Amino acid sequence: MRLTVIILAALVTAPLGANAQSVPAAIFTDPPSDAAHPAKMRVLHIPSHGVLINGLVYSPPGAGPHPTLVICHGLPGNEKNLDLAQAVRRAGWNAVTFNYRGSWGSPGVFRFVQNVDDAEAVLAYLRDPKYSAELGVDTKRLAIAGHSMGGWVTALTAARDHTLIGAVLISAGDMGRLGDMPHDQLVAVMADNMEGLAGVTAESMADEIQVHAKAFRLQNAAAALTQTRLLALTSDDGLASDTDSLVEAIKTNGGTLATSYHVATDHGWSDHRIALESTVLTWLAGLN
Repeated sequence: MRLTVIILAALVTAPLGANAQSVPAAIFTDPPSDAAHPAKMRVLHIPSHGVLINGLVYSPPGAGPHPTLVICHGLPGNEKNLDLAQAVRRAGWNAVTFNYRGSWGSPGVFRFVQNVDDAEAVLAYLRDPKYSAELGVDTKRLAIAGHSMGGWVTALTAARDHTLIGAVLISAGDMGRLGDMPHDQLVAVMADNMEGLAGVTAESMADEIQVHAKAFRLQNAAAALTQTRLLALTSDDGLASDTDSLVEAIKTNGGTLATSYHVATDHGWSDHRIALESTVLTWLAGLN
């Protein structure tokens, strides 16, 4: 028992790479039980443009209402960051995950142009008084996060929704910049990112990106993000410059609320999951 206490104490005070943050207790400590209002997981069916997309809410113990983080997955979404969702719940937040139309069993066909609309549909659902009361959602404390393509979705969604209290980009991918690739190379990239997607081919995905390349550019969101509290996390995946350019553009437009961290890890943060969770939780705590 004493050894366990020593190890946990060391974790709490250990630096975490570039941002040297300590590990919040929610990373390794379960919350107190609440028999009247226990922690739970619930399946959601969220209306989005004529279909019901699939979602989950991880609810913390306590009567609530609780601040809520919506987490957007990437392309195709093999990494859904459910460990982050669980950590967010242990920190006293609702954590909501969802699947875009046409992805991972959600009805419809997958299209990049629909992704932001689906994220907005999730936020609208959580703000609906019927569901916010039922799920214990504090509608004045909604934030959004996304990994890879989900970071792109997050940036564009936050640019259109200024009532969000914050946004987190995790190794964000600029779907517009992909349109600069030669068509055959882009088709090859899409062929490796089709798991769980309905109604697409590698060719159709590449075509859509190239048709909408200009509109999809991440930097298009910069001017509308100047008043958004933004946490921008990058890694050694070749995509960091996209996020760096967005943050720089936000600053050029007068924004002062973007915080950036770079960590020497891969696109999925495979060997820095604790660091990722710790950085996000620490930042979220500052939004309350």
